[in-house]
Amino acid sequence: MSVATPAFALPPEDRTLSPRTGCTRAHWEAVADGLVDSAWRWATPGGALLDLPGRPSQSGVRSDGLEGYARTFLAAGFRVAGARGADPHGWLERYAEGLAAGTRTPGRDDTESWPVIRDIHVAGQPMVESASVALGLRMTRPWLWDRLDGAVQDRAEDWLRGALRRLPAPNNWYLFPFTVAGFLESVGRGDAETARARERGLELLESWYRGDGWYADGDGRAFDHYNGWALHLYPLLDAQLAGSGSGVHGERLREHLAGFGLLFGGDGAPLYMGRSLTYRFAAASAVGLGAVTGDTPWSPGTSRRLISGSLRYFLDRGSVDADGLLTLGWHGAHEASLQRYSGPASPYWASKAFVCLLAGEDDPLWTAEEEPAPSESEDHCLALPAPGLLVHSTRADGIVRVHNHGSDHVRPEEGESAAQDDPLYGRQHYSTRTGPTSAANTADNHFAVSLAPTSGDGVRSVRRRIHPLGAGGGDGWGWAASWHRPVFPSGPPMVPGLRVESVTVAYGPYELRVHRVLGAPPGARVEQTGWAVGPEEGLGSGLHPLYGWSAADEQRAPQGTAFTRWAVVPRLSGEGGNGLYACLAALTGTPVALGGVVEKTTASAREVQVGWADGARTRISFGPVTVTHA
Repeated sequence: MSVATPAFALPPEDRTLSPRTGCTRAHWEAVADGLVDSAWRWATPGGALLDLPGRPSQSGVRSDGLEGYARTFLAAGFRVAGARGADPHGWLERYAEGLAAGTRTPGRDDTESWPVIRDIHVAGQPMVESASVALGLRMTRPWLWDRLDGAVQDRAEDWLRGALRRLPAPNNWYLFPFTVAGFLESVGRGDAETARARERGLELLESWYRGDGWYADGDGRAFDHYNGWALHLYPLLDAQLAGSGSGVHGERLREHLAGFGLLFGGDGAPLYMGRSLTYRFAAASAVGLGAVTGDTPWSPGTSRRLISGSLRYFLDRGSVDADGLLTLGWHGAHEASLQRYSGPASPYWASKAFVCLLAGEDDPLWTAEEEPAPSESEDHCLALPAPGLLVHSTRADGIVRVHNHGSDHVRPEEGESAAQDDPLYGRQHYSTRTGPTSAANTADNHFAVSLAPTSGDGVRSVRRRIHPLGAGGGDGWGWAASWHRPVFPSGPPMVPGLRVESVTVAYGPYELRVHRVLGAPPGARVEQTGWAVGPEEGLGSGLHPLYGWSAADEQRAPQGTAFTRWAVVPRLSGEGGNGLYACLAALTGTPVALGGVVEKTTASAREVQVGWADGARTRISFGPVTVTHA
């Protein structure tokens, strides 16, 4: 396996069994071993904290050290449990010693003590790590927990119970006390307190289910990778470890994977959208879990292509540095991929991907011949009405695009403030080959209303809360629609009555983008931007006006994206504000020309009709939104 990871060795490729990636189960074991071994070089003498080098998170250095212990323990736990207790590197002895040292005097300011678990608004990060500690202990119980001194077991229980007594964040965090309680019950230490934590977690999880196999991450409309690496993973892995059967959570994971499996590019990349992207190949954890439990629509060969493709994608692109450590970023280090809670050990949430090792070496996941990923086999247009997403992929270049008409990461109780604009959720289009531009540069894939254009460039709006208007499609095409209230970073935050309704139609490699603006004040202008690409990438990014636009140019994004250090963004501009605006966009593997794709565009006050050069016809009507394509 020819990857840039000089800090630890990997087995030779097997292109017979795995013609697409060359990866086998042995590669997964070697990567787990290499990552754990490299991280342990930064452990405290007692092994309770792994203080990896790098910028601290908002939670502080001690919490970051616990994170290093807990998240690498998860990788070691999957590795040893999958090998039925075989532990050639002695990982479990180290984690047992660290557990004893960290729980001896929690909260003390010394070399080894773990921080106390507190409420989310005080210093809550240790609650996140308690779930990884609990899972690691549960998976390795016969070889670690059962061999601990009783006093150490009692201390570990006391520390873990802090997760049951403190207030989590109002989202997937409720599955951390759920997971801790599951472990305590599995070792005979359950009681009314653990039962309440589990009931509460499942109750909230049920309330967040939106359909199509998708959960919202809390009470709002945040649909992102937390679906796979948290909201599906924790309850189903709990059932798997308990031997209680998958039930409704298995059915939902199967439905989720039917769409989610399309979100990996032909190069193995997961979709770049949403927070915590520095967790990288954790994006494939739900695919691996589905293969382990049998709750997947994909064959073993396809499942392995997806998980190994994701792993190899990041190993090939500098995610592991010369010290064998996962960096804070996407390919390599990348500040814009991070959040305030990101610390040096945060990327080790990627350990969840090693759940695939719970499938033994004779499991079809590892013995079947690797098959093409869905994005390699045919073009796809799949509408997901529940999360308000339109999945759009093309086999010729392996690019997967997601047109976002439903995921905004704005909590129900929050107001809409431009200061909280988040490029990882607010843009209308995302892909496996591009990332959003930074907040300091021109926004890519964005429709903006601009006020007071006579005073400089005007004040451009952002999109915060997204209101889905539907999604659907047919053979070879799909659509999704939404509306939003433009929010402005200076002056009045909103204009009364100002509203933008947006529709995306995917057809072949093309995107028909149509917007209706209502309630714009006099002098307002509008802008539409396209995909941000770098000059060295060889990608095509096209944006062609069809109706309503008066000018076209290109904007530069010197801060680049997660994929390129410097990017160019195509832009259209229009006068007058109110009315309909239509354009054609494309992101392709080679340079693209859009001039002859559409033959004719006509529009009225509420409708746009597009005649494609191949004879197809698309009609988009507003009030209410309807889309037809024939």
